[in-house]
Amino acid sequence: MRELSFEKNYKENFSLRTSLNRLAAETFGIQFETWYQHGFWTEKYQPYSYVDNGQVIANVSVNLLTLVINNVEKQAVQIGTVMTHPDYRNQGLARKLMDKVLAEFSQVDLIYLFANQTVLDFYPKFGFAPVKEVQFSIDYSHIPSKQSGVKKLDGSKPDDLAFVYTLAAERISGSKHFGTKGSEELLMFYCLMVFNQDLYFLEEEKCLVIFQRENTVLHLYDLISKEKVGLNNILHKIADESITKIVFHYHPDDNEVKFGKQPYQSNLFVKNMTGVTLPWEFKHPFTSQA
Repeated sequence: MRELSFEKNYKENFSLRTSLNRLAAETFGIQFETWYQHGFWTEKYQPYSYVDNGQVIANVSVNLLTLVINNVEKQAVQIGTVMTHPDYRNQGLARKLMDKVLAEFSQVDLIYLFANQTVLDFYPKFGFAPVKEVQFSIDYSHIPSKQSGVKKLDGSKPDDLAFVYTLAAERISGSKHFGTKGSEELLMFYCLMVFNQDLYFLEEEKCLVIFQRENTVLHLYDLISKEKVGLNNILHKIADESITKIVFHYHPDDNEVKFGKQPYQSNLFVKNMTGVTLPWEFKHPFTSQA
């Protein structure tokens, strides 16, 4: 086998970017080109790859962001898009790439990732430990409220995307207990590829809400605003009389609401570099998950 070359942070290299997209599509069914073309692939997302004859054949990607934990900001790296082409597996390529990433980002507070079910025994070899999450929910009884001032946005329209991006870049963390900052590029991936028809702007509250309905359950994925907004005010505007339960896909931060909690299996692994004390119970925001 010819010697592999190592490449990183090559988003402006069309050939390598296309090859990375191809491997990601084959491995996970995702692609980054739309995200790149809209200008949301920034220096915060850095692929570390082995390349053979111009083709990306193994990759570990770095996502730079800030975690807000108990109202204190911590610098973090979230690892994602860990993949190896089937023809190159069992050669230790992912291990070598992980070693490179860990060596380069040894000064951050936390390095973490969400593992695939098939590789749960891989990451403890690098000092990662599994961490349990919980999911928050409430039983809901509809309170009649005016639905005025709720504007549906379209994630396929550049103007709407630019509006979301500007708001997200200036947002406060969704929770002082556990949230993220500086992750607007990750959010935009979801706005483009997952929730492009689930974006609603509440004009009075100046808050972007991402949610989906599933029969009588409303799944709330994110609240994005520059200032703190009351959760009850939001729910009264987005949940109609058919909704009996609200499920939160982030850590809600509202003392006015009593939340139920249940275990949530996310396969989160954390390498705690500086002894950060994590909350006893928390939920990582879905829209910041790489």
